[in-house]
Amino acid sequence: MTKPENNPKVTQAMINAYDEYTHLTLDRRDFMRKLTALTGSAATAAAVAPLLAANQAKAEMVAPDDARVKAEDVTFAGATGEIKAYKVRPANATGKLPAVIVIHENRGLNPHIKDIARRIALEGFEALAPDYLSPAGGTPTDEDKAREMISALKPEDATANSVAAVKYLESAPDTTGKVGAIGFCWGGGLANQTAVNAPDLKAAVAYYGAQPKFEDVPKIKAALLLHYAGLDERINAGIDAYKKALTDSGKDFQIFVYDGVNHAFNNDTSAARYNKQAADLAWSRTIAFLKQKLA
Repeated sequence: MTKPENNPKVTQAMINAYDEYTHLTLDRRDFMRKLTALTGSAATAAAVAPLLAANQAKAEMVAPDDARVKAEDVTFAGATGEIKAYKVRPANATGKLPAVIVIHENRGLNPHIKDIARRIALEGFEALAPDYLSPAGGTPTDEDKAREMISALKPEDATANSVAAVKYLESAPDTTGKVGAIGFCWGGGLANQTAVNAPDLKAAVAYYGAQPKFEDVPKIKAALLLHYAGLDERINAGIDAYKKALTDSGKDFQIFVYDGVNHAFNNDTSAARYNKQAADLAWSRTIAFLKQKLA
């Protein structure tokens, strides 16, 4: 039997194969076949695969029981039924706060996304992380199953539930009524769609998210902050046309492309794709943007 390398090298071709698997084919058997060909053996492929995937054991920068935040599970009326969500705010907050919807990746509402919600709360916001898989029974622990469930969602239903989240936060007694959204990967695309379909949304931040139809851009009222990974050819193919549509429509937007980093560079649970320098810079820009636009 071929033994795996002690420290297998993760190449760009391996990362590209993983991206194709998790965002396009959802065919794990084919992915492992490709990974075996790229690594030279099934044993090494088995060692590399966890490096490409997310490790939820590393998901917490702010612990769930951190005394600085107050978190709770809530529900709100979505367009397709009751939506479960994770809501968190600074523990010492006494007045109303601006609100931010945190939109998960195609893995569903997992510990990493809840951690991001807590990070946002520490910046002085009320954060709401909806489980967009609520109508299908909620996010499972199996990430492959979650991706399958996300792919089965009707895009228009997910968008309608996101618009409902905006309305929920607008009228919540502990918010100022000013609502922003931030999304990652699948959630980045949904952040763009929320901006198209929720005229009251004040700000949207999309991390490597699919662009909306360019004919829909004139509907956008929110200010936009768009983060892209330099090596993310699949998503980046739409940047130029999106930029032109936003410019032609006179929208308030900023675009940043982070050279030499991969899709999901913000996800610190994925060892092969996380890039701390790019993630920290994008995060600082994100918080400054949200504080400005939701003031």
